[in-house]
Amino acid sequence: MQGVGFRPFVCRLASDLRLGGFVGNDTHGAFIEVEGPASAIDEFERRLSGELPPLARIAQLTGSLVASVGETTFRIIHSSSAGQQDAEITPDTATCPDCLRELFDPADRRYRYPFINCTNCGPRYSIIQAVPYDRPNTTMRRFVMCPACQAEYDDPTSRRFHAQPNACPTCGPRVWLCDKSAREIPGDAIHLCVERLRDGAIVAIKGIGGFHLACRADRDEPVVRLRERKMREAKPLAIMVASLDAAGAIAEVDEVAAVELSGPVRPIVLLPKKPQASISPNVAPGNDCLGIMLPYTPLHHLLMAEGVGPLVMTSANPTDEPLCSRNDEALERLAQIADAFLMHDRDIERRVDDSVAKLMSGATGERVIVPIRRARGLAPAPIRVPVESPVPVLAVGGELKSAVCILSGGQAVLSEHLGELENPAAFRNFTATIEQFKRLLRVEPRIVACDMHPDYAATRYAATLGLPVTQVQHHHAHIVSCMAEAGISGRVIGVSCDGTGYGTDGAIWGCEVLVCDEAEFTRVGHLRYFKLVGGDRAAKDTWRPAAGLLYGTFGQKWTLPAGPMLSRIEEQALSLMDRRLATARHVPWTSSLGRLFDAVAFLLGICDRNRYEAEAAMALEAVARAAAPTGPLAYTVEKPEDGSRPAICDFRPMVKELMARVPDGPDSGTLARAFHEACAGMLADVVEYAAARTGIRRTVLSGGCFANRLLLELLTDRLIERGLTVSSHREVPTGDGGIALGQAVAAAERVRRGLICV
Repeated sequence: MQGVGFRPFVCRLASDLRLGGFVGNDTHGAFIEVEGPASAIDEFERRLSGELPPLARIAQLTGSLVASVGETTFRIIHSSSAGQQDAEITPDTATCPDCLRELFDPADRRYRYPFINCTNCGPRYSIIQAVPYDRPNTTMRRFVMCPACQAEYDDPTSRRFHAQPNACPTCGPRVWLCDKSAREIPGDAIHLCVERLRDGAIVAIKGIGGFHLACRADRDEPVVRLRERKMREAKPLAIMVASLDAAGAIAEVDEVAAVELSGPVRPIVLLPKKPQASISPNVAPGNDCLGIMLPYTPLHHLLMAEGVGPLVMTSANPTDEPLCSRNDEALERLAQIADAFLMHDRDIERRVDDSVAKLMSGATGERVIVPIRRARGLAPAPIRVPVESPVPVLAVGGELKSAVCILSGGQAVLSEHLGELENPAAFRNFTATIEQFKRLLRVEPRIVACDMHPDYAATRYAATLGLPVTQVQHHHAHIVSCMAEAGISGRVIGVSCDGTGYGTDGAIWGCEVLVCDEAEFTRVGHLRYFKLVGGDRAAKDTWRPAAGLLYGTFGQKWTLPAGPMLSRIEEQALSLMDRRLATARHVPWTSSLGRLFDAVAFLLGICDRNRYEAEAAMALEAVARAAAPTGPLAYTVEKPEDGSRPAICDFRPMVKELMARVPDGPDSGTLARAFHEACAGMLADVVEYAAARTGIRRTVLSGGCFANRLLLELLTDRLIERGLTVSSHREVPTGDGGIALGQAVAAAERVRRGLICV
């Protein structure tokens, strides 16, 4: 990677061993030439891999002998920008311990300087404009280093040797507080900001990749006011706390979570909330988890040092719009939300939201952190894939949780989270990111991969590029994305479960078992179809998929068994639903596990409406996790002996048992747990059936439903018990934020096999 202090490290190492030569960057990475005694060169090569700087890693190392030229000193030479780009671009990184010590040392010249950094930390991806990663190719180019900073930059023994964002109060960016009219407020900006936060104000704070909206998290009134102004009714808000001890006071923080919270990435980590947590219930209403992060910029550390935490720190944007990143943009777009603005003048080249991660269980029971949203600190770190693409591929992802991917050779670069493309501003950001990616990576795609859904904005965009287009079925892309990150090639049994994916038969798929490789798939099992009335409203109003399940189970008398549950719905709406269900015309069919979760959440009285994506499923999981293990609800799996059609997971016995047991008064947690166990059981049965027919023993799990930790654990345990090998996501989101990777790899393999002509 570039921008991690690798060249200064090499220079110090070579000088220590009294070797001559040079090190530099080009578009392929770093190149080194060393000259000296053979024993010293051997020692150099050994220590090169064993003593890397904290952020550096060697993806590939090749070497050859060259003729001696008499070099006796070692130097860093100017970077080269010629040729095809395949060097890795470094993500933005949290403040390192050395810089943090200097930040709070009154004797240091950078005492309380909000932009302190070195080769081991600071902004990278958010400020880079071109490669190689040198100061003239970043937004720091307009800040000319003072003599003291320049001396550090030129000193091979300094931690800031060739640190491109190097700066100090004399020569670098500055911070100030202003009001809504952009009038600067005189005084110490950090102290002024903290005063306002303590008083209950909402402050827009500029960070590395964009603005946050901040307010006190321990008082109801500021949080409610922030929700009203941002029009974010119920979706959980992230919290920043000063330390691991502060995190442990409000959430369950185990050793794995502590390492992630305090590491160089510093994502938002979803952790179980403690009952006594002094956090406003309006931060995460109805949720048993809190999204917690620690300070990751010097500015954050300075704010927290004033004792202001915990703070809500949520993305600064009107609902569904892209993150604000420019000062003028923030003043215009956030004028109706923020009371004050903590600004700085280091420009942000690309907006990068916070990454979100979740504590999950691996296949062998180990606790692992898995990204739910891959952004700051993670993007655009490349992913080595098991397919060598013959041509550069652009994959444009899906509609929700959008991200794009460029695959060149065996290296895939997945963009940061881009948002929901149904919003025009988000779509403009999506197209701009593709152009930025192409320039930054110096890649011109020869083929574009997209989803099969004809109405997705990304699919329509792909058709305008004048390139060959290959459509990759949504759930196939999910499975291939997990295969790619795990380095798996060849045939697998893939289980892909989510809310919505366009199927090859025109139905809405969402609970699929596929036998597939990177390029092709066969559908070997799915959830029994049911009618889904209401279009987009069916993903919000949980009673709509519940009506489809009831109709599919009880027919025209579907309202009778669920009378008490349906009393919560207006009579006119129920009457209209009854008429729509009675006719097959213009009513879509679905096999969606996500909608099944919504329906059960409604029938158990847990959630009537998804105010944000997957709210009902998350609430259902929460009550199920709190319940003791129980037996599964009844289900059947129809397994055709000749394999002429897919196996069918039949939900009807499950629905009948639910309707029979709910009136008897068992608590909703017990039934929610039984439902999860039934889902895991029927999926495991279909996988076992497919394995017996095909001889394939490797299973891959992907799709948004596997962000449900309980479902993932239950299914993984059952598959392992049956002798199957199980892989699930570790590096790439299991939801739609990861499908661009799967699309890219599928397209590359189709080109390689000659299934597509380019």
